[in-house]
Amino acid sequence: MPKVTIDQDSDPDATVVKLSFGDRLGALLDTMKALKGLGLDVTKGTVITGDSVKQTEFFITRSGRKVEDPDMLEKIRLTIINNLLKYHPESSQRLAMGEAFGIKPPEKELYVGIPTQILVQDDGPKRSLLYIETTDRPGLLLEIITILSDININVESAEIITEGLVAKDKFHVSYSGAALSDSVAKVLINCLRYHFRKPQTEEDSY
Repeated sequence: MPKVTIDQDSDPDATVVKLSFGDRLGALLDTMKALKGLGLDVTKGTVITGDSVKQTEFFITRSGRKVEDPDMLEKIRLTIINNLLKYHPESSQRLAMGEAFGIKPPEKELYVGIPTQILVQDDGPKRSLLYIETTDRPGLLLEIITILSDININVESAEIITEGLVAKDKFHVSYSGAALSDSVAKVLINCLRYHFRKPQTEEDSY
């Protein structure tokens, strides 16, 4: 199962991106080149997990600091997935992006049984943890960040995981410098659920 994780918590100075796809990944030099083409500074390390899965870690900075801009984070995610589809076309059957960019899209029935889950829980006195699990698609991160911004919820850090067809995202959030109250959390969950239920393509009517 291909997996891409964007980790904003583990390193104070860099955005850490973790990429794994069994034991199939090579040196990923083209992926590094593509990331550098976005104006980013990139270093790479490789670790082997306990399941003998080869995991590559990219340490990414922009102007000497970790990447905070949601638009750039989404560009990083899509760049890595596009390179995965290009150099490992067999991954297209296991990635939501394979439907648009892969040589063989995922079977439609694979999407069935991926319910959207949204949870908010306390993460200390001054922030809350928002967890979202839903079907992945291009632009999903920006959609979520926009909704949070529209209701004045601040994102302090995040972990963005693309695991096959599923996005599993964690956001450390606050509202007016404090953890989300029950009423604010309810508004947030309702906004997100409404958004995820909307059709993904909407035509303007005149």
